[in-house]
Amino acid sequence: MIIAEEVSVDGPGFYDLTDRVEKAVNQTELLDGLVTLFIRHTSASLIIQENADPAVQVDLQNWMNRLAPENDGAYTHNQEGIDDMPAHIKSVITATSVSIPVLNGSLALGVWQGIFLWEHRYRSSVREVLIHLA
Repeated sequence: MIIAEEVSVDGPGFYDLTDRVEKAVNQTELLDGLVTLFIRHTSASLIIQENADPAVQVDLQNWMNRLAPENDGAYTHNQEGIDDMPAHIKSVITATSVSIPVLNGSLALGVWQGIFLWEHRYRSSVREVLIHLA
């Protein structure tokens, strides 16, 4: 089964998808299997990361911005703004899909793990995430 989720984003940051994915698992009554998420965009990512200390997200965002800075004179793709090419780079070095095992009807995440959409662009938009349950 595949469920399409629309996620409204308001600029760069981490958007927690864990509850949405848990709800999808509960709706399908999947006991043991695998959930795969796929984002249908090239300037945002899906990650599994700590969900307890917000400082982790701040540090990750700051580190990523140093790794793929804006206004880099080497970028030739700049038609959509100064944040576009860095967003593509950030997406490439992270992930556009993640898989999580389901055991006994629950996501097999660690106690401090959450599932996040990591938005890399400044503009507000709606991102589509496909949730495949098998």
